[in-house]
Amino acid sequence: MKKKWFLMAASVALLMTGCAPALQNDDEVTHENGEEQTAIIPSYQISENFYRTIVPFEPGKARGMVVSNLNTRYDIIEFETGLMRIAQEHFSPDNHFFQEGQVLEEDVVRSWLRRKYTDAQLKESEMTEEENLGLNPVDNGEGSIDERNERSPIYLAHIMEHNYLTKKDDNSLQLDGVVIGLALNSVHYYQREQYGAQYEFTIPDEKIEEEGKKIAAQVASRLRAMDKTKNVPITIALFQQAPQNAVVAGNFIAYTHLDAGDKEVNDWKNIDEEYVLFPSVAAEEAHREDATYFLNFKQDVEEYFNNFNGVIGRALYSGGELSSLKIEIPIQFYGKAEAIGFTQFVTGLVMDHFPAYVPIEVSITSTGGPEALIVKEANAEEPYVHIYE
Repeated sequence: MKKKWFLMAASVALLMTGCAPALQNDDEVTHENGEEQTAIIPSYQISENFYRTIVPFEPGKARGMVVSNLNTRYDIIEFETGLMRIAQEHFSPDNHFFQEGQVLEEDVVRSWLRRKYTDAQLKESEMTEEENLGLNPVDNGEGSIDERNERSPIYLAHIMEHNYLTKKDDNSLQLDGVVIGLALNSVHYYQREQYGAQYEFTIPDEKIEEEGKKIAAQVASRLRAMDKTKNVPITIALFQQAPQNAVVAGNFIAYTHLDAGDKEVNDWKNIDEEYVLFPSVAAEEAHREDATYFLNFKQDVEEYFNNFNGVIGRALYSGGELSSLKIEIPIQFYGKAEAIGFTQFVTGLVMDHFPAYVPIEVSITSTGGPEALIVKEANAEEPYVHIYE
């Protein structure tokens, strides 16, 4: 059954207070998913870097799988938000609305994440040839456990789909873009025996990119064979996730785009991004000047409290340049006045220690939860500071 949508503008204030805005001059429109319901397009866009999301929010068909398939919470966050950054290269937030993926069903994603079966393995299973859709390499069972896993590691960890909708002249919504993220393993984990110790094989960077591009070509072909996406622009991005013990996120390494008439992947654009932990040896070796800024900031913060040593930062570099820095300060306070005073002190340090062009976010927390948030936009003369009640 088709879903019918009624489009209307609504202010965020009305939505937040729970007041239902009156429907005025609404046009009945048809959307290809599910049952009939009313849709609202928020009139307020909190930032030019964020898409407006149609309301009510419709969960993706494969919602929740990313939590179990990616290694760290940092990867989970970056995989989704980074995919939105890439989407803006072809789908402008000015006239596109975000929706979680409605094309790839959960069982489809699961089937694509499996290994490809050999003919012999297929005969032993209950699977048909049409269901043998695994995008990860065959394990033919030949050789030792180590040889098999190094020869055929699991490259593809997860598939994420985002949809981008536009409003037509007749006030109807249409799917105008699909963005697919392919999360690729940088380390393949395996066991030599059931319930035994975990072993790992580090996959070379060039192999990750090579196999990722092969998988992307197959994904593009399969999407073009589907009715919903056969004539829709598609972007496919490769995300190299970090190891399980990493304290910073992985990063996107490349993406390709197919216009509405394109049937195959033709070219790729490399993405030069990297997350770096402050303080760390890697930061001092690769970004000495920025590491010095941070260490001076950290030293001044730690002088406020004796025996305190808990300031860490996670920096995103784009094209070798520092593009954003998120700082976490976990500390124990013994009163709200103390938290307010410390926040004021840290705010001054943020403005004094870092270059004006760097966007900075500082999160101050205690065992009781978040205490304060400091946000300084690029080249802003004044930061935004919020003290949690």
